[in-house]
Amino acid sequence: MSDVYVVGADLIKFGRYPDRTPAQLGAEATLLALDDAGLNIGDVGALYAASTFNAASMIAQQILFQIGQTGIPCVNVSNACAAGATAFREAFIAVKSGLYDVVVAVGAEKNPAGMLSAGNSEGPPPEGLFGSGTMPALFAEAGVLHAAAYGTTLEQFAKVSVKNHHHSTMNPKAMYQKETPLEEVLASEMIAWPLTKLMCSVNVDGAAATVLVSERKARELGLGRAVRVRGSALASDPWESRNGVLMNTNSVTRLAVATAYEMAGVGPQDLNLVELHDCFATAELLHYENLGLCGEGEAGALIDSGDTALGGRIPVNVSGGLLSKGHPIGATGVANIVEIVMHLRGEAGARQVAGARLGLAHVLGFGVGVGAAGVHILERA
Repeated sequence: MSDVYVVGADLIKFGRYPDRTPAQLGAEATLLALDDAGLNIGDVGALYAASTFNAASMIAQQILFQIGQTGIPCVNVSNACAAGATAFREAFIAVKSGLYDVVVAVGAEKNPAGMLSAGNSEGPPPEGLFGSGTMPALFAEAGVLHAAAYGTTLEQFAKVSVKNHHHSTMNPKAMYQKETPLEEVLASEMIAWPLTKLMCSVNVDGAAATVLVSERKARELGLGRAVRVRGSALASDPWESRNGVLMNTNSVTRLAVATAYEMAGVGPQDLNLVELHDCFATAELLHYENLGLCGEGEAGALIDSGDTALGGRIPVNVSGGLLSKGHPIGATGVANIVEIVMHLRGEAGARQVAGARLGLAHVLGFGVGVGAAGVHILERA
């Protein structure tokens, strides 16, 4: 089976686009990625499009309607926040199997306004009966459990927002590009303790796309800017005995990353940078441990050390992360991969991680009582 390379990667600026459709956003990102690869839609063998709120509208076909209907297979993917990573993985499999030489994976989303929840369930609504099904409450509870077990402090959670908002000042495609000092993060409106408003991800519209090719095609195009996919994993929740009310936000990520590390033949100590699913500040600290960036209970000390900031030992979310770049649900998984690709190419500008050769992109998605996680490990060719 062929190795798989990313030869095109780009995204639009995240924000609000009231006068544009999700397909138009996805079409723009796809054209940017194809231009980056030096290819056109006529070169593409299949297209995988991710969208959580718009996949039912046949968004892949709608994207091709904007840029060229060539009759290729289209696959529409919806998998909560893991949708983009799922589309990328399916594109990876399609190329690795030898079925296609060139495939596009694109994520596009127009998020609804307001607070998002884990979705609807049958029977009496659980909201208010067993705590809360809203995403801020879910990750607030997970953070409180970590604090109770390991003594993690409110200030340590808040430092995640300070770091990621600082990183966003160097990303022209981030929704927000402003500093948020610790005092400002702590003083902002409390949403679900310990999460203040500035510790919650930004609800935005956006799109991101990648072009994946076989090794033969990559060599034909030139390997100078190509990035190899070393590991690709997608997991759903394993069964485990647990509190039926409080969702486990950790197990599915640990399962996916173990598979990705095994496929890639590397470990967390080999990584140069990480883009992880910081939907909330508490989530980033939890994922330090889930991804093996530190030991159990050591996430608070890791954020205190500065090791996860730009210039540190293992920079995390130098794009600004979901907290500041924004979180267009179906596009996020692809956008995280685009960020890693930029650094491995040495094209990330002011936020460039020096000497980056190996990076990891992670996303986590939740529905009612169930989850999905996608992890991809990428290497400079």
